[in-house]
Amino acid sequence: MTDLTALLLLVVFATLVATGARHWRIPAPSLLVVGGLLIGLLPWIPDVQVTPEVISVVVLPPLLYASAEEIPWRELRVVWKPVTVLAFGLVLATAVAVGAVASAVTPLNTTMAFVLGAVLASTDPVAVTALGRKIALPPRIQVLVQSESLFNDATSLVLFKVAVGTAIAAHAVTLPAAGGQFLALGGGGALVGAGVAGVVALIRRRTEDPILETVIALVTPYAAYVLAEDLHTSGVTAVVVAGVVLGSTGHKLTNATIRLQVHAVYGTVIFLLESVVFALIGLELPALVRQLTADEHGWPLGVLAVATTVIAVRLLGVVPLSAVMQRRRGNGPVTWRIPAVVSWAGTRGVMPLAAALSIPLTADDGTPLPHRPLILVLTTGVVVLTLVLQGFTLAPVVRWSKIALEPEHTAREEARARAGLAKAGLDCLDELEAVEAAPVTLIEQLRRGLLARLDQADADQDDDTAPSPSSSSATGYRELRRTVIAAETATLQRLYADNHISDLTRRRLQRKLDLEEAGLGDE
Repeated sequence: MTDLTALLLLVVFATLVATGARHWRIPAPSLLVVGGLLIGLLPWIPDVQVTPEVISVVVLPPLLYASAEEIPWRELRVVWKPVTVLAFGLVLATAVAVGAVASAVTPLNTTMAFVLGAVLASTDPVAVTALGRKIALPPRIQVLVQSESLFNDATSLVLFKVAVGTAIAAHAVTLPAAGGQFLALGGGGALVGAGVAGVVALIRRRTEDPILETVIALVTPYAAYVLAEDLHTSGVTAVVVAGVVLGSTGHKLTNATIRLQVHAVYGTVIFLLESVVFALIGLELPALVRQLTADEHGWPLGVLAVATTVIAVRLLGVVPLSAVMQRRRGNGPVTWRIPAVVSWAGTRGVMPLAAALSIPLTADDGTPLPHRPLILVLTTGVVVLTLVLQGFTLAPVVRWSKIALEPEHTAREEARARAGLAKAGLDCLDELEAVEAAPVTLIEQLRRGLLARLDQADADQDDDTAPSPSSSSATGYRELRRTVIAAETATLQRLYADNHISDLTRRRLQRKLDLEEAGLGDE
Protein backbone atom coordinates (compact mmCIF):
# COMPACT_ATOMS: atom_id res chain seq x y z
CA MET A 1 0.00 0.00 0.00
CA THR A 2 1.43 3.36 -1.04
CA ASP A 3 1.42 6.40 1.22
CA LEU A 4 -1.09 8.11 -1.07
CA THR A 5 -3.46 5.13 -0.92
CA ALA A 6 -3.16 4.99 2.86
CA LEU A 7 -3.89 8.73 3.10
CA LEU A 8 -6.96 8.44 0.89
CA LEU A 9 -8.26 5.48 2.92
CA LEU A 10 -7.66 7.43 6.13
CA VAL A 11 -9.62 10.40 4.76
CA VAL A 12 -12.50 8.12 3.75
CA PHE A 13 -12.49 6.36 7.14
CA ALA A 14 -12.32 9.61 9.11
CA THR A 15 -15.08 11.20 7.03
CA LEU A 16 -17.39 8.22 7.52
CA VAL A 17 -16.79 8.15 11.29
CA ALA A 18 -17.26 11.93 11.63
CA THR A 19 -20.46 11.76 9.59
CA GLY A 20 -21.72 8.94 11.82
CA ALA A 21 -20.87 10.97 14.90
CA ARG A 22 -22.99 13.86 13.64
CA HIS A 23 -25.85 11.49 12.84
CA TRP A 24 -25.69 9.83 16.27
CA ARG A 25 -25.17 13.19 18.02
CA ILE A 26 -22.00 12.16 19.83
CA PRO A 27 -18.68 14.05 19.94
CA ALA A 28 -16.82 13.46 16.68
CA PRO A 29 -13.28 13.81 18.15
CA SER A 30 -13.96 11.13 20.76
CA LEU A 31 -15.44 8.67 18.26
CA LEU A 32 -12.64 9.35 15.77
CA VAL A 33 -9.98 8.63 18.40
CA VAL A 34 -11.67 5.37 19.38
CA GLY A 35 -12.06 4.37 15.72
CA GLY A 36 -8.44 5.16 14.96
CA LEU A 37 -7.28 3.21 18.02
CA LEU A 38 -9.29 0.13 17.03
CA ILE A 39 -7.96 0.26 13.48
CA GLY A 40 -4.39 0.68 14.74
CA LEU A 41 -4.70 -2.47 16.87
CA LEU A 42 -5.36 -4.64 13.81
CA PRO A 43 -2.28 -6.81 13.15
CA TRP A 44 -2.07 -6.15 9.41
CA ILE A 45 -2.16 -2.34 9.73
CA PRO A 46 1.32 -0.86 9.17
CA ASP A 47 2.84 1.43 11.79
CA VAL A 48 1.77 5.05 11.44
CA GLN A 49 4.28 7.78 12.20
CA VAL A 50 3.42 11.45 11.78
CA THR A 51 6.15 14.04 11.37
CA PRO A 52 5.87 17.21 13.48
CA GLU A 53 5.80 19.36 10.34
CA VAL A 54 2.58 17.71 9.16
CA ILE A 55 0.82 18.57 12.42
CA SER A 56 2.32 21.95 13.25
CA VAL A 57 2.56 23.46 9.76
CA VAL A 58 -0.15 21.77 7.67
CA VAL A 59 -2.93 20.91 10.14
CA LEU A 60 -2.73 23.30 13.09
CA PRO A 61 -2.92 26.78 11.46
CA PRO A 62 -6.35 26.46 9.80
CA LEU A 63 -7.84 24.64 12.80
CA LEU A 64 -6.56 27.27 15.24
CA TYR A 65 -7.72 30.06 12.93
CA ALA A 66 -11.23 28.59 12.65
CA SER A 67 -11.44 28.25 16.45
CA ALA A 68 -10.25 31.83 16.97
CA GLU A 69 -12.71 33.21 14.42
CA GLU A 70 -15.59 31.85 16.49
CA ILE A 71 -14.61 33.88 19.56
CA PRO A 72 -16.70 37.08 19.78
CA TRP A 73 -14.65 40.09 20.80
CA ARG A 74 -17.45 41.41 23.02
CA GLU A 75 -17.50 38.33 25.27
CA LEU A 76 -13.70 38.04 25.19
CA ARG A 77 -13.35 41.49 26.77
CA VAL A 78 -15.58 40.36 29.64
CA VAL A 79 -13.65 37.17 30.51
CA TRP A 80 -10.08 38.36 29.95
CA LYS A 81 -9.21 38.35 33.67
CA PRO A 82 -10.00 34.67 34.38
CA VAL A 83 -8.53 33.72 31.00
CA THR A 84 -5.27 35.43 31.99
CA VAL A 85 -5.14 33.65 35.35
CA LEU A 86 -5.83 30.26 33.76
CA ALA A 87 -3.44 30.83 30.87
CA PHE A 88 -0.54 31.61 33.21
CA GLY A 89 -1.08 30.18 36.68
CA LEU A 90 -2.93 26.99 35.80
CA VAL A 91 -0.55 26.10 32.97
CA LEU A 92 2.48 26.45 35.24
CA ALA A 93 0.82 24.51 38.06
CA THR A 94 -0.16 21.71 35.67
CA ALA A 95 3.34 21.45 34.23
CA VAL A 96 4.90 21.19 37.70
CA ALA A 97 2.35 18.68 38.98
CA VAL A 98 2.56 16.45 35.90
CA GLY A 99 6.36 16.56 36.05
CA ALA A 100 6.37 15.50 39.71
CA VAL A 101 3.92 12.65 39.16
CA ALA A 102 5.63 11.44 35.99
CA SER A 103 9.05 11.35 37.66
CA ALA A 104 7.53 9.30 40.51
CA VAL A 105 5.59 6.67 38.53
CA THR A 106 7.57 6.39 35.26
CA PRO A 107 11.25 5.88 34.34
CA LEU A 108 11.51 9.54 33.27
CA ASN A 109 14.14 11.63 35.01
CA THR A 110 13.21 15.02 36.45
CA THR A 111 14.17 16.98 33.33
CA MET A 112 12.28 14.76 30.86
CA ALA A 113 9.31 14.58 33.25
CA PHE A 114 9.10 18.39 33.17
CA VAL A 115 9.21 18.21 29.36
CA LEU A 116 6.15 15.97 29.55
CA GLY A 117 4.50 18.40 31.98
CA ALA A 118 5.10 21.31 29.60
CA VAL A 119 3.67 19.30 26.70
CA LEU A 120 0.43 18.53 28.56
CA ALA A 121 0.15 21.82 30.45
CA SER A 122 -2.41 23.55 28.22
CA THR A 123 -5.85 22.58 27.05
CA ASP A 124 -6.27 22.09 23.33
CA PRO A 125 -8.28 24.68 21.33
CA VAL A 126 -9.04 22.33 18.46
CA ALA A 127 -10.47 19.63 20.72
CA VAL A 128 -12.32 22.11 22.96
CA THR A 129 -13.93 23.85 19.99
CA ALA A 130 -14.88 20.59 18.31
CA LEU A 131 -16.38 19.16 21.50
CA GLY A 132 -18.22 22.35 22.46
CA ARG A 133 -19.75 23.00 19.06
CA LYS A 134 -22.88 20.94 19.78
CA ILE A 135 -23.34 21.96 23.43
CA ALA A 136 -25.46 25.04 24.11
CA LEU A 137 -23.34 26.61 26.83
CA PRO A 138 -24.00 30.20 27.90
CA PRO A 139 -21.92 32.52 25.67
CA ARG A 140 -19.65 33.72 28.48
CA ILE A 141 -18.72 30.21 29.59
CA GLN A 142 -18.21 29.01 26.02
CA VAL A 143 -15.91 31.95 25.29
CA LEU A 144 -14.04 31.45 28.59
CA VAL A 145 -13.24 27.81 27.84
CA GLN A 146 -12.46 28.41 24.18
CA SER A 147 -10.33 31.53 24.62
CA GLU A 148 -8.40 30.00 27.51
CA SER A 149 -7.51 27.03 25.35
CA LEU A 150 -6.28 29.38 22.63
CA PHE A 151 -4.28 31.82 24.72
CA ASN A 152 -2.65 29.39 27.15
CA ASP A 153 -0.62 27.94 24.28
CA ALA A 154 1.91 30.78 24.45
CA THR A 155 2.61 29.99 28.11
CA SER A 156 2.92 26.25 27.54
CA LEU A 157 5.09 26.84 24.48
CA VAL A 158 7.55 28.88 26.54
CA LEU A 159 7.60 26.19 29.24
CA PHE A 160 8.13 23.55 26.59
CA LYS A 161 11.06 25.38 25.00
CA VAL A 162 12.61 25.98 28.40
CA ALA A 163 12.20 22.32 29.35
CA VAL A 164 13.55 21.02 26.04
CA GLY A 165 16.45 23.50 26.18
CA THR A 166 17.34 22.21 29.63
CA ALA A 167 17.10 18.59 28.44
CA ILE A 168 19.30 18.95 25.36
CA ALA A 169 21.82 21.41 26.85
CA ALA A 170 22.00 19.77 30.28
CA HIS A 171 21.88 23.09 32.12
CA ALA A 172 19.07 25.08 33.73
CA VAL A 173 17.49 28.11 32.09
CA THR A 174 17.30 31.24 34.27
CA LEU A 175 14.03 32.97 35.09
CA PRO A 176 14.97 36.21 33.23
CA ALA A 177 15.81 34.16 30.15
CA ALA A 178 12.45 32.38 30.36
CA GLY A 179 10.66 35.73 30.74
CA GLY A 180 12.48 37.08 27.71
CA GLN A 181 11.47 34.02 25.72
CA PHE A 182 7.85 34.51 26.70
CA LEU A 183 7.82 38.15 25.59
CA ALA A 184 9.51 37.26 22.32
CA LEU A 185 7.20 34.34 21.61
CA GLY A 186 3.87 35.64 22.89
CA GLY A 187 4.28 39.36 22.30
CA GLY A 188 6.04 38.95 18.97
CA GLY A 189 3.44 36.45 17.79
CA ALA A 190 0.61 38.80 18.76
CA LEU A 191 2.21 41.65 16.78
CA VAL A 192 2.70 39.44 13.73
CA GLY A 193 -0.88 38.18 13.92
CA ALA A 194 -2.28 41.71 14.21
CA GLY A 195 -0.12 42.84 11.30
CA VAL A 196 -1.24 39.96 9.08
CA ALA A 197 -4.88 40.63 10.00
CA GLY A 198 -4.48 44.30 9.08
CA VAL A 199 -2.95 43.52 5.68
CA VAL A 200 -5.58 40.86 4.94
CA ALA A 201 -8.38 43.27 5.89
CA LEU A 202 -7.01 45.92 3.51
CA ILE A 203 -6.84 43.41 0.67
CA ARG A 204 -10.30 41.96 1.29
CA ARG A 205 -11.88 45.42 1.35
CA ARG A 206 -10.56 46.01 -2.16
CA THR A 207 -11.60 42.82 -3.90
CA GLU A 208 -14.94 41.33 -4.86
CA ASP A 209 -13.64 38.19 -6.56
CA PRO A 210 -15.07 35.11 -4.75
CA ILE A 211 -12.19 32.86 -5.82
CA LEU A 212 -9.55 35.34 -4.69
CA GLU A 213 -11.36 35.88 -1.39
CA THR A 214 -11.49 32.13 -0.79
CA VAL A 215 -7.78 31.75 -1.51
CA ILE A 216 -6.97 34.63 0.84
CA ALA A 217 -9.07 33.04 3.60
CA LEU A 218 -7.26 29.71 3.19
CA VAL A 219 -3.78 31.27 3.04
CA THR A 220 -4.20 33.70 5.97
CA PRO A 221 -3.54 31.23 8.85
CA TYR A 222 -0.54 29.74 7.06
CA ALA A 223 0.89 33.20 6.34
CA ALA A 224 0.54 34.24 10.00
CA TYR A 225 2.06 30.99 11.28
CA VAL A 226 5.02 30.77 8.88
CA LEU A 227 5.89 34.48 9.16
CA ALA A 228 5.84 34.34 12.96
CA GLU A 229 7.95 31.19 13.09
CA ASP A 230 10.48 32.67 10.65
CA LEU A 231 10.77 35.68 12.97
CA HIS A 232 11.34 33.29 15.93
CA THR A 233 8.05 34.18 17.61
CA SER A 234 4.97 32.08 18.35
CA GLY A 235 3.17 30.98 15.21
CA VAL A 236 0.29 29.69 17.32
CA THR A 237 -0.24 33.09 18.96
CA ALA A 238 -0.02 34.83 15.57
CA VAL A 239 -2.73 32.60 14.09
CA VAL A 240 -4.97 33.06 17.14
CA VAL A 241 -4.69 36.86 17.12
CA ALA A 242 -5.27 37.04 13.37
CA GLY A 243 -8.34 34.80 13.72
CA VAL A 244 -9.87 36.83 16.57
CA VAL A 245 -9.34 40.14 14.76
CA LEU A 246 -10.65 38.98 11.38
CA GLY A 247 -13.46 36.96 12.95
CA SER A 248 -14.80 40.13 14.61
CA THR A 249 -14.62 42.21 11.42
CA GLY A 250 -15.04 39.65 8.63
CA HIS A 251 -18.72 40.38 8.04
CA LYS A 252 -17.82 43.97 7.18
CA LEU A 253 -15.14 43.11 4.62
CA THR A 254 -17.07 41.24 1.93
CA ASN A 255 -20.52 40.84 0.41
CA ALA A 256 -23.06 38.09 0.99
CA THR A 257 -22.09 35.86 -1.93
CA ILE A 258 -18.41 35.83 -0.98
CA ARG A 259 -19.16 35.19 2.69
CA LEU A 260 -21.28 32.17 1.79
CA GLN A 261 -18.65 30.72 -0.53
CA VAL A 262 -15.78 31.23 1.92
CA HIS A 263 -17.86 29.71 4.72
CA ALA A 264 -18.67 26.63 2.62
CA VAL A 265 -15.10 26.03 1.44
CA TYR A 266 -13.55 26.66 4.86
CA GLY A 267 -16.12 24.48 6.55
CA THR A 268 -15.21 21.60 4.23
CA VAL A 269 -11.47 22.03 4.88
CA ILE A 270 -11.95 22.16 8.66
CA PHE A 271 -14.21 19.11 8.63
CA LEU A 272 -11.62 17.05 6.73
CA LEU A 273 -8.64 18.21 8.81
CA GLU A 274 -10.40 17.67 12.14
CA SER A 275 -11.60 14.24 11.06
CA VAL A 276 -8.17 13.08 9.88
CA VAL A 277 -6.11 14.48 12.76
CA PHE A 278 -8.24 12.98 15.54
CA ALA A 279 -8.29 9.61 13.76
CA LEU A 280 -4.49 9.83 13.47
CA ILE A 281 -4.13 10.33 17.23
CA GLY A 282 -5.82 7.00 17.92
CA LEU A 283 -4.17 5.26 14.98
CA GLU A 284 -0.66 6.25 16.05
CA LEU A 285 -0.80 5.00 19.65
CA PRO A 286 -0.34 1.24 18.98
CA ALA A 287 2.69 1.96 16.76
CA LEU A 288 4.27 4.12 19.46
CA VAL A 289 3.72 1.45 22.13
CA ARG A 290 5.60 -1.09 20.03
CA GLN A 291 8.70 1.14 20.14
CA LEU A 292 8.98 1.09 23.95
CA THR A 293 11.79 -0.70 25.77
CA ALA A 294 11.32 -3.30 28.49
CA ASP A 295 11.56 -0.82 31.37
CA GLU A 296 8.85 1.36 29.82
CA HIS A 297 6.09 -1.26 29.62
CA GLY A 298 4.37 0.19 32.68
CA TRP A 299 3.13 3.07 30.53
CA PRO A 300 -0.62 2.39 31.15
CA LEU A 301 -0.14 3.25 34.83
CA GLY A 302 1.75 6.38 33.78
CA VAL A 303 -1.04 7.44 31.42
CA LEU A 304 -3.67 6.92 34.12
CA ALA A 305 -1.63 8.79 36.76
CA VAL A 306 -0.80 11.74 34.47
CA ALA A 307 -4.36 12.04 33.12
CA THR A 308 -5.73 12.00 36.67
CA THR A 309 -3.22 14.69 37.64
CA VAL A 310 -4.16 16.87 34.68
CA ILE A 311 -7.87 16.68 35.51
CA ALA A 312 -7.37 17.11 39.26
CA VAL A 313 -5.09 20.14 38.96
CA ARG A 314 -7.54 21.79 36.60
CA LEU A 315 -10.42 21.18 39.00
CA LEU A 316 -8.41 22.48 41.97
CA GLY A 317 -7.44 25.59 40.00
CA VAL A 318 -10.79 26.42 38.44
CA VAL A 319 -13.02 25.96 41.52
CA PRO A 320 -11.37 28.63 43.73
CA LEU A 321 -11.10 31.07 40.82
CA SER A 322 -14.77 30.60 39.99
CA ALA A 323 -15.77 31.08 43.64
CA VAL A 324 -13.81 34.35 43.86
CA MET A 325 -15.36 35.69 40.64
CA GLN A 326 -18.88 34.70 41.66
CA ARG A 327 -18.47 36.48 45.01
CA ARG A 328 -17.16 39.62 43.32
CA ARG A 329 -20.12 39.74 40.95
CA GLY A 330 -22.51 39.18 43.84
CA ASN A 331 -25.03 37.25 41.76
CA GLY A 332 -26.26 35.07 44.60
CA PRO A 333 -24.65 32.09 46.36
CA VAL A 334 -21.53 30.45 44.97
CA THR A 335 -22.42 27.49 42.73
CA TRP A 336 -20.36 24.46 41.73
CA ARG A 337 -22.04 24.12 38.34
CA ILE A 338 -19.90 26.55 36.35
CA PRO A 339 -16.48 25.33 37.61
CA ALA A 340 -17.55 21.73 37.07
CA VAL A 341 -18.27 22.36 33.39
CA VAL A 342 -15.22 24.58 32.84
CA SER A 343 -12.98 21.97 34.48
CA TRP A 344 -14.40 19.02 32.55
CA ALA A 345 -14.11 20.88 29.22
CA GLY A 346 -10.31 21.06 29.50
CA THR A 347 -9.40 18.21 27.17
CA ARG A 348 -6.02 17.67 25.50
CA GLY A 349 -5.70 17.10 21.77
CA VAL A 350 -3.72 18.13 18.72
CA MET A 351 -1.46 20.76 20.31
CA PRO A 352 0.23 18.42 22.85
CA LEU A 353 0.76 15.85 20.12
CA ALA A 354 2.47 18.42 17.89
CA ALA A 355 4.69 19.55 20.78
CA ALA A 356 5.69 15.99 21.72
CA LEU A 357 6.56 15.15 18.13
CA SER A 358 8.87 18.17 17.95
CA ILE A 359 11.09 16.96 20.83
CA PRO A 360 14.63 16.53 19.41
CA LEU A 361 16.05 13.04 19.00
CA THR A 362 19.43 13.87 20.53
CA ALA A 363 21.04 16.25 23.00
CA ASP A 364 23.69 18.81 22.08
CA ASP A 365 26.45 16.28 22.75
CA GLY A 366 24.94 13.79 20.27
CA THR A 367 23.56 11.34 22.82
CA PRO A 368 19.93 10.24 22.36
CA LEU A 369 17.40 11.91 24.61
CA PRO A 370 16.31 9.32 27.18
CA HIS A 371 12.79 7.94 27.00
CA ARG A 372 11.61 10.14 24.10
CA PRO A 373 9.30 7.32 22.80
CA LEU A 374 7.80 7.03 26.29
CA ILE A 375 6.95 10.74 26.32
CA LEU A 376 5.20 10.30 22.96
CA VAL A 377 3.25 7.31 24.30
CA LEU A 378 2.27 9.07 27.52
CA THR A 379 1.23 12.22 25.63
CA THR A 380 -0.83 10.31 23.09
CA GLY A 381 -2.33 8.11 25.80
CA VAL A 382 -3.41 11.11 27.90
CA VAL A 383 -4.86 12.78 24.79
CA VAL A 384 -6.81 9.64 23.92
CA LEU A 385 -8.02 9.15 27.50
CA THR A 386 -9.18 12.75 27.97
CA LEU A 387 -10.88 12.86 24.58
CA VAL A 388 -12.73 9.63 25.27
CA LEU A 389 -13.52 10.14 28.97
CA GLN A 390 -14.26 13.87 28.98
CA GLY A 391 -15.49 13.97 25.40
CA PHE A 392 -18.20 11.35 25.82
CA THR A 393 -19.26 12.65 29.26
CA LEU A 394 -19.10 16.43 28.70
CA ALA A 395 -22.68 16.66 27.45
CA PRO A 396 -24.08 14.71 30.45
CA VAL A 397 -22.04 16.91 32.83
CA VAL A 398 -23.49 20.02 31.17
CA ARG A 399 -27.02 18.62 31.45
CA TRP A 400 -26.39 17.64 35.09
CA SER A 401 -25.16 21.14 35.89
CA LYS A 402 -28.31 22.64 34.33
CA ILE A 403 -26.42 25.65 32.95
CA ALA A 404 -26.93 24.79 29.28
CA LEU A 405 -29.21 27.08 27.32
CA GLU A 406 -32.52 25.45 26.53
CA PRO A 407 -33.45 25.30 22.82
CA GLU A 408 -36.51 27.41 23.64
CA HIS A 409 -34.25 30.19 24.96
CA THR A 410 -32.28 30.38 21.73
CA ALA A 411 -35.47 30.16 19.66
CA ARG A 412 -37.11 33.03 21.59
CA GLU A 413 -34.02 35.21 21.24
CA GLU A 414 -33.85 34.53 17.51
CA ALA A 415 -37.57 35.17 17.10
CA ARG A 416 -37.28 38.54 18.84
CA ALA A 417 -34.34 39.44 16.64
CA ARG A 418 -36.22 38.43 13.48
CA ALA A 419 -39.11 40.61 14.54
CA GLY A 420 -36.70 43.50 15.05
CA LEU A 421 -35.25 42.99 11.59
CA ALA A 422 -38.69 42.89 10.01
CA LYS A 423 -39.63 46.15 11.74
CA ALA A 424 -36.39 47.72 10.49
CA GLY A 425 -37.27 46.61 6.97
CA LEU A 426 -40.77 48.09 7.27
CA ASP A 427 -39.33 51.38 8.53
CA CYS A 428 -36.96 51.43 5.57
CA LEU A 429 -39.89 50.90 3.17
CA ASP A 430 -41.84 53.70 4.84
CA GLU A 431 -38.91 56.07 4.32
CA LEU A 432 -38.53 55.06 0.68
CA GLU A 433 -42.26 55.49 0.12
CA ALA A 434 -42.23 58.93 1.73
CA VAL A 435 -39.61 60.22 -0.72
CA GLU A 436 -41.07 58.22 -3.65
CA ALA A 437 -37.75 56.44 -4.15
CA ALA A 438 -39.38 53.25 -5.51
CA PRO A 439 -42.62 52.23 -7.25
CA VAL A 440 -45.53 51.78 -4.86
CA THR A 441 -46.33 48.30 -6.22
CA LEU A 442 -42.85 47.01 -5.39
CA ILE A 443 -42.94 48.60 -1.94
CA GLU A 444 -46.28 46.93 -1.23
CA GLN A 445 -44.91 43.62 -2.45
CA LEU A 446 -42.06 43.74 0.02
CA ARG A 447 -44.25 45.16 2.78
CA ARG A 448 -46.64 42.19 2.59
CA GLY A 449 -43.73 39.76 2.89
CA LEU A 450 -42.24 41.60 5.87
CA LEU A 451 -45.60 41.86 7.64
CA ALA A 452 -46.13 38.11 7.18
CA ARG A 453 -42.65 37.50 8.56
CA LEU A 454 -43.36 39.76 11.52
CA ASP A 455 -46.63 37.94 12.24
CA GLN A 456 -44.87 34.60 12.43
CA ALA A 457 -41.69 35.75 14.17
CA ASP A 458 -42.15 33.05 16.81
CA ALA A 459 -41.93 30.29 14.17
CA ASP A 460 -38.71 28.39 13.58
CA GLN A 461 -38.39 29.25 9.90
CA ASP A 462 -38.70 32.38 7.82
CA ASP A 463 -41.67 33.00 5.60
CA ASP A 464 -41.30 32.94 1.85
CA THR A 465 -44.85 33.97 0.94
CA ALA A 466 -43.91 37.26 -0.65
CA PRO A 467 -45.20 37.30 -4.25
CA SER A 468 -42.59 36.99 -6.95
CA PRO A 469 -42.04 40.10 -9.01
CA SER A 470 -42.84 40.12 -12.68
CA SER A 471 -39.95 40.00 -15.10
CA SER A 472 -40.47 43.63 -16.04
CA SER A 473 -39.98 44.77 -12.46
CA ALA A 474 -37.39 42.17 -11.38
CA THR A 475 -34.47 44.59 -11.52
CA GLY A 476 -36.25 47.19 -9.42
CA TYR A 477 -37.39 44.55 -6.96
CA ARG A 478 -33.85 43.25 -6.47
CA GLU A 479 -32.49 46.73 -5.91
CA LEU A 480 -35.24 47.54 -3.43
CA ARG A 481 -34.82 44.25 -1.57
CA ARG A 482 -31.06 44.81 -1.27
CA THR A 483 -31.75 48.21 0.26
CA VAL A 484 -34.06 46.62 2.82
CA ILE A 485 -31.55 43.84 3.56
CA ALA A 486 -28.89 46.51 4.20
CA ALA A 487 -31.22 48.14 6.73
CA GLU A 488 -31.88 44.76 8.38
CA THR A 489 -28.14 44.03 8.53
CA ALA A 490 -27.46 47.37 10.22
CA THR A 491 -30.18 46.63 12.76
CA LEU A 492 -28.74 43.16 13.37
CA GLN A 493 -25.32 44.61 14.15
CA ARG A 494 -26.90 47.19 16.46
CA LEU A 495 -28.83 44.50 18.35
CA TYR A 496 -25.57 42.62 18.90
CA ALA A 497 -23.63 45.74 19.91
CA ASP A 498 -26.35 46.60 22.45
CA ASN A 499 -26.18 43.08 24.00
CA HIS A 500 -29.71 42.17 22.94
CA ILE A 501 -28.60 39.02 21.08
CA SER A 502 -25.72 36.57 21.34
CA ASP A 503 -22.98 36.13 18.78
CA LEU A 504 -24.48 32.78 17.77
CA THR A 505 -27.83 34.40 16.97
CA ARG A 506 -26.07 37.19 15.07
CA ARG A 507 -24.19 34.68 12.94
CA ARG A 508 -27.32 32.65 12.21
CA LEU A 509 -29.39 35.63 11.16
CA GLN A 510 -26.53 37.14 9.16
CA ARG A 511 -26.27 33.88 7.25
CA LYS A 512 -30.00 33.95 6.50
CA LEU A 513 -29.72 37.50 5.20
CA ASP A 514 -26.71 36.50 3.12
CA LEU A 515 -28.61 33.57 1.62
CA GLU A 516 -31.54 35.82 0.78
CA GLU A 517 -29.30 38.46 -0.80
CA ALA A 518 -27.34 35.89 -2.78
CA GLY A 519 -30.63 34.40 -3.99
CA LEU A 520 -31.55 37.67 -5.63
CA GLY A 521 -28.85 37.06 -8.24
CA ASP A 522 -27.12 39.64 -10.37
CA GLU A 523 -28.86 42.58 -11.84
